[in-house]
Amino acid sequence: MAFGVDEAKELLAGIFAPWVVDLALEPLEFDASGGRFLLPANDRLVHVGGVVCGQATAAAADTCAVVTLSALNGRFRMCSTVDLAVKFMRPLPPGDAEIRVNVLSNGKRMAYTSVDIAAANGGKTAVTTMMTFAYLED
Repeated sequence: MAFGVDEAKELLAGIFAPWVVDLALEPLEFDASGGRFLLPANDRLVHVGGVVCGQATAAAADTCAVVTLSALNGRFRMCSTVDLAVKFMRPLPPGDAEIRVNVLSNGKRMAYTSVDIAAANGGKTAVTTMMTFAYLED
């Protein structure tokens, strides 16, 4: 069975904590190397400094990576984030943000991804991450 945008939407609504679902992440497309998502504008994610808070971007990156791995695997595989390194390169202004997940390696027991987040209007990368996941099942 193919795993595309519709299946990704179902996965986002079905397995993540309610506050993660509230991020309203929108899967846009998947290809052989990863996926693209939209983090829609949400004033609840903007902190007192007037920019999107880092906690929201880290959660979005992690969530999008899990969904992208599911798309590449053709199904959700139970996994756990074992390492998440986040670099905040510049402030992410309020508004829509585009998320690009690149799967660097996807093995039997481990997977590695990088994620870049930028303002959807063509802004420079504001947040970049490297993540390691352990699959908890075959």
